[in-house]
Amino acid sequence: MKKYNIAVLGATGAVGREMLKVLEEYHIPVEKLLPLASARSAGGYVKFKGQDILVEQASDDSFDGMDFVLGAVKNDMSKRFAPAIKKSGAVYIDNSSAFRMDENVPLVVPEINGEDAFKNKGIIANPNCSSTITLMALAGIAKLSPIKSITACTYQAVSGAGQAGLTELESQLNAISKGEQAECKVFPTQIAMNVIPCIGEYLPNLYTDEEMKMQNEGRRVLHDPDLKVCCTCVRVPVMRSHSISLTVRTEHKISVEEAKNAVRNFSGVKLIEDYEGRNYPTPLDTENQDLVWVGRIREDLTCDNSLALWCCGDQIRKGAASNAVQILKLFTEK
Repeated sequence: MKKYNIAVLGATGAVGREMLKVLEEYHIPVEKLLPLASARSAGGYVKFKGQDILVEQASDDSFDGMDFVLGAVKNDMSKRFAPAIKKSGAVYIDNSSAFRMDENVPLVVPEINGEDAFKNKGIIANPNCSSTITLMALAGIAKLSPIKSITACTYQAVSGAGQAGLTELESQLNAISKGEQAECKVFPTQIAMNVIPCIGEYLPNLYTDEEMKMQNEGRRVLHDPDLKVCCTCVRVPVMRSHSISLTVRTEHKISVEEAKNAVRNFSGVKLIEDYEGRNYPTPLDTENQDLVWVGRIREDLTCDNSLALWCCGDQIRKGAASNAVQILKLFTEK
C-alpha cells in the first residue's frame, strides 16, 4: 500500500488537532506526518499514533516532499503559504474561506461532489461548517428534485469561534453562578443564558458574510448557480455541534416519506425517527462523530412543494477536520 507524506498547517489549533485524530481513525496510510504552526505556536508537541511529534514553524520550504497539506489556519496564513504549497507539488486541502469562491478551486463535500476534487489545480477548499451540515442534510432530497430555495436558521456552538469562545462561555457561566458580572470579550454581548442573532460582518444587503456563505457555497457544491438561500445565523450557548432549522422548496413535490427515504439512504447522514423516544437530534447527540443527524421532517404549511426539517452536526469534525480528511481519502482510494 502506498503511503503519503502529509503536513498539517495549524496543527496546534482545535481543527488541526482534530485532523490528526481523524487521520488515525480513517487509517490514512501516512509515511511522514509534519505538524506545522506559526512561530508563536511552534516548538511544542502533538500526538499522532501514540508518538509525540515536534511542531515545526511553517516556512516556504516546509512543504517540499509533501503529498498533501491539510490547512487549519485563518485566511491570511492560508494565502501566505498557498503559493509555496502549490510550488512543492502537494495538494492543499484548505479549511479557511480564502479560496472557497475561487472558480479555479473546487469546493468539495465528498459525499455530494467528490468528483470535483480531482479537478483541482493544487488547492481544494472545504465549505463553511454550517454550509456543509446543511448540504449534507439536503443532498438526498436534492437527488429527487432540484432545490429552488432554502430558508435556514443556524444555531451555532461557541466553539465555532475557537477556543476563546469556549473559554468565554465557561467563564461567564462560572461568574453568573457566583453572582458576579459576566465579561464579554469574544462575543458582542453575553452568550451565557442568551442567544445572539448575528455572526460575522454585515454586508450592504443587511445579511452577514456568514449568512451569505450558505447561498454562495451551496451554489458551488450543488452545481446550481440559481439556488436562493435566506439565512439567519445565531450563536447559542452550546459548547460543540451546530444545529440548523431548514425549510427547503423543491421544483417537484416530495412527500414526507419520500424525503425520509432519501435522507435515510444518503451516505454520511442519519435519519432520526425514534432516538431515545424522540424524533429529533440535539447538539450533544452529534458530538465527536461525523454523521449529520436529521429529524422532524414535515410539510411546510405555508408553501407547496416545500418541506421543513431539523439537523445537527459536529462542526469541528464533519464541518471542518473530517471533511478535509475525507477529501484526502478520495485520493488514497483512487
